Amino acid sequence: MAAGLRIRPAVAADAGLILRFIRELAIYEKAESSVRTDEAGIRASLFGTDAKAQALVCELDGVPVGYAVYFHNYSTWLGRNGIYLEDLYVSPGHRGCGAGKALLQHIARLAVAQGCGRFEWSVLDWNTPAIDFYKAAGAKPQDEWTVYRLEGEALRRFAEE
Repeated sequence: MAAGLRIRPAVAADAGLILRFIRELAIYEKAESSVRTDEAGIRASLFGTDAKAQALVCELDGVPVGYAVYFHNYSTWLGRNGIYLEDLYVSPGHRGCGAGKALLQHIARLAVAQGCGRFEWSVLDWNTPAIDFYKAAGAKPQDEWTVYRLEGEALRRFAEE
């Protein structure tokens, strides 16, 4: 890990920081209006007693520069848990310092230590810098799979049928 970088588990007091990073990421992904949570929502979903996801904060010389959120999933084919990376983000002014690689490697090490069979994530097809970064790490795209989603009113309607 580059000098001055530190990865630490996020704590409830980081909810505002994480929300700030989430908003920055949403702006980058041209989806700012999709962020519907607030600090209380982050605090409850990441740090509440029934939280399923976990978060990390990356600091450079004590200054938060990025974060990651991940959770465990399961592969029936492997018969093993995996880790799914929901978010990996480094503020634009700190890209290139090794923070993104440090976060990705930290989670990869967790996956190996926990006996996980996979470490997976999604990336927008137009996000060439991220795609190049992931390919340089040795990740391979899963082009044969398409993500489907039910949310909002469509999810409620389908659940009520």
